[in-house]
Amino acid sequence: MIPKSTGRQRLLWPDIDFDAIYAISDVHGCADELAEAQRRIADDARAHLGPKLIVFLGDYVDRGPASSKVLDMLAAEPRESFVQVALAGNHDDEFARMFRKPSIIADWLDFAGTETLASYGIDVAHVIKTKGVRGLQVLVAELVPEEHIAMIEAMPVSLQIGKLLFVHAGVKPGVDMSKQTDMDLMWIREPFLSEGPRQPLFVIHGHTPVLQPTFGPQRVAIDTAATATGHLTVLKIAEASFNFI
Repeated sequence: MIPKSTGRQRLLWPDIDFDAIYAISDVHGCADELAEAQRRIADDARAHLGPKLIVFLGDYVDRGPASSKVLDMLAAEPRESFVQVALAGNHDDEFARMFRKPSIIADWLDFAGTETLASYGIDVAHVIKTKGVRGLQVLVAELVPEEHIAMIEAMPVSLQIGKLLFVHAGVKPGVDMSKQTDMDLMWIREPFLSEGPRQPLFVIHGHTPVLQPTFGPQRVAIDTAATATGHLTVLKIAEASFNFI
């Protein structure tokens, strides 16, 4: 279930002088783990008096039990002295696409989605059994807030700060960023994982689960499968070094 490019915004910032940058990927409905990761960031950030940045790398919905709550948490104002950017992942993009085009809901449920709808109080199996797919479409329109979908639709697909590129999945190796599609940035695995970006960038990404944060060619993968492991990795970039908190 891979859509055509959706034309999302790409953020391109100069090498801004943040005291620290924190990155989190693939929350996948794990609200408790996100709250705990935010506490770790707040504790660590006390050592940095200047501006800090938190970048979320996408996939806030599906798999875990609390997708709706995670989206509420993302919508909240960041702490003082923090700048926050939430990028779109493929699961988020598919959720918003289904909401706008309810006729594809059956295909979306084959891809994911049951746990996401449960977080809005929708028992998919029961509704389909008693009211059919049309009844499910009606409930989705009634119970999923337009604000959640609008927030997802407004999410950029990448953030580049100097030579650092934050993105959900990766990039097509050797292809200029102006020619990358949203599908590349939100869905790619190979050949990116083996080859890296093959351009003067260092890529921070999620999408492909790893047992622990993993460095590859000009890239680092930080999706440590929170729904399976219970651990949401936080990457910290400060003073030109990479650490995990």
